[in-house]
Amino acid sequence: MQTGMRQGPEIWIRGPVTGQGPGAPGPAHAHAAARRFSWVGTHGGAGVSTLAAVYGGHDSGRAWPGPGDPPSVLLVARTHAAGLDSVAGAVDVFRRGQAPPGLDLDAVVLVADAPGRLPRPLAQRVKSLESVIDVYRVPWVPAWRLGEPGHPPRETSALVRLTGAAR
Repeated sequence: MQTGMRQGPEIWIRGPVTGQGPGAPGPAHAHAAARRFSWVGTHGGAGVSTLAAVYGGHDSGRAWPGPGDPPSVLLVARTHAAGLDSVAGAVDVFRRGQAPPGLDLDAVVLVADAPGRLPRPLAQRVKSLESVIDVYRVPWVPAWRLGEPGHPPRETSALVRLTGAAR
């Protein structure tokens, strides 16, 4: 590349693209404390209300954020087959440009549907999702079943950094 030539535009591959070239500030996630998100469930029972209570941000339920809501979207699903199907469909809506104007898909948040490891077929589907978008995993939290949100689990430190949640 010749000196003084401008680089071409960056394309969205895995999450939003930020920065304007060398020396630009780090990714948006590095400045997450100033950022607000809308949690959007891709199916009923995904855990949107609990995540909003624990990590902060706007609880959109299963609806797209409205005009006064944060336009940065975190799609939420459980790790069962139906949840993974629904979130993959929602990611495709963004990839095809069919999401409401002004909304930005920041990441997918997968909430464990049961304690323990995922069965191999489900783990492979998660891996496939991770190849196209940033995915944050939230483990099974027994206290959440009792309506006791408490603090974010330590295994979610990356999600804590993204959302700016206090530990």
